[in-house]
Amino acid sequence: MGLTIFQVDAFTDKPFAGNPAAVCLLPAPRDATWMQSVAQEMNLSETAFLLRQANDFHLRWFTPTAEVDLCGHATLASAHVLWEEGYLKEGEQARFSTRSGLLMAVRRDGRIELDFPAEPEAPATAPPALEKALGATPVYIGKNRFDYLVEVDSEATLRNLTPEFALLAEIPCRGFIVTSLASVPDYDFVSRFFAPRAGINEDPVTGSAHCCLGPFWSVRTGEKEFTARQVSARGGIVQVRMSGNRVYLGGKAVTVLRGELL
Repeated sequence: MGLTIFQVDAFTDKPFAGNPAAVCLLPAPRDATWMQSVAQEMNLSETAFLLRQANDFHLRWFTPTAEVDLCGHATLASAHVLWEEGYLKEGEQARFSTRSGLLMAVRRDGRIELDFPAEPEAPATAPPALEKALGATPVYIGKNRFDYLVEVDSEATLRNLTPEFALLAEIPCRGFIVTSLASVPDYDFVSRFFAPRAGINEDPVTGSAHCCLGPFWSVRTGEKEFTARQVSARGGIVQVRMSGNRVYLGGKAVTVLRGELL
């Protein structure tokens, strides 16, 4: 008998939008080489592997090329599967043991809300190739332990970016969060995320990037709650709520595929 595997579109309320993640429920531990092979086979930005423990689920995330330390959309997809498939009861909290510590998820106001660590940036010097690789002049450049954060002057500039991914891949970091204030009142800020070095030229919706974007825009606006949109081709909406050194990320998810890994 094979392993059950799901494909879930995260940070969206309709199929074929948001960010797709594979979720694999393990009956017993498997080694990292096998998990990396499965992630490569699934060929999505992230594949999540869940193993039930005494009080939580051990959760690991893999891109097609590497294991990562933090992933929002695959965590949201994992929580969605646990509730939808009856592994957790309706009002039960989802608890995940991960490389970024204990992460939690609850159902709130029709959405899943993730409890994640804040990952604030600090001002940084631009790598020599960054401006050329992005094709835009940054307003501000910062960096946290994962990514560079680049603010540009407008949503129009952000949407029109056509990065040179080969150049971006030469810069040593996980990825590049590019952001601006939103041009319409429906959203507070917008972003895109590029991670060619991790095998993902552009990620559709990046929960972990909002662990940096939340603190960044909170400092600039004085606000603690935001409606954010990631303006990739698929697009997605992330509700962001700041509380001390935690960032709460809210979103919806839709299961689009259920199968068996033979």
